[in-house]
Amino acid sequence: MIIPKEIPEAATQVAAFLAHKTGHTPLPTVIPDLPKVYYQTSSEVGHRTLWIVCVLMGLSSLAFYAMAMRVPVQKRLFHVITALVTTFAFLSYYAMATGDGVISHSYVSGRTKHGAVTEIVKRDIYWARYVDWSITTPLLLLDLCLLAGLNGASILVTVVSDVIMILTGLFAALSKDEGQGWGWYAFACIAYLNIIYQVGYKGTHALSARDYKTRAFFGSISLFTLLLWTAYPIVWGIADGAHRVNVDIEIIAYAVLDVLAKGVFGFWLLLAHDSMARTSPTIEGFWSHGISHEGALRVGEGRTLDDD
Repeated sequence: MIIPKEIPEAATQVAAFLAHKTGHTPLPTVIPDLPKVYYQTSSEVGHRTLWIVCVLMGLSSLAFYAMAMRVPVQKRLFHVITALVTTFAFLSYYAMATGDGVISHSYVSGRTKHGAVTEIVKRDIYWARYVDWSITTPLLLLDLCLLAGLNGASILVTVVSDVIMILTGLFAALSKDEGQGWGWYAFACIAYLNIIYQVGYKGTHALSARDYKTRAFFGSISLFTLLLWTAYPIVWGIADGAHRVNVDIEIIAYAVLDVLAKGVFGFWLLLAHDSMARTSPTIEGFWSHGISHEGALRVGEGRTLDDD
């Protein structure tokens, strides 16, 4: 929704007031052509979309926590990670739906041939979305990396690349200079290419010794995820980058992608996890049993070393 706002000619009014009070006509005043300001905000359609996704993420979280209770704690790693993804997404969408996760960002949309600004646009930027992505996308990648059996070094590089991608995307969205914004966008795309390399190439290579069913499942779900993630920068370039679509379409596009990349991904992963025991890492020790006190020597409790 674009709302124009005309700026009153304050200088003309002040000049007329001075002429009436003093009886003298003031010196000619040069009144510059002030730029027009346009507001791009969401309508009721976008607002309802945010609430719908908020509810879907909340219900998905409850379902994932319930599914986690059905398996031993040693095999709940994927369940916990996936449930946290939709939980953070629920909180993010709640913030955006209630108006707490959005700011108005100004950028110049029109200039004269001499460089003077003629139009300024103030567009809603949902910063809570980037906070969500900076937490949830590393967790999603952790799911894929653990499923593939990647080593710790590759997992660290993948997660750090993802954080860089999200932060540079935020910097691009908040940039007041168009050229600088596209520069940040280029950095984000480079980081994403490294994610594709780590998950797509190294992940597939790490699975070469695994059974066919596991390899086929990883290939399907990783391809599904990377295709969806490729759509995110495309939507960003059209919406936040080039400003070719309104805020409502931007909200709907990201909503569809988030539901598929988090909710559908989560159900697919966990349902396959329950039917494929080999895809799930088993974690014992502290994860399953907490801190064990067996064999610990405590000085000062009961008998001491001198008692022997």
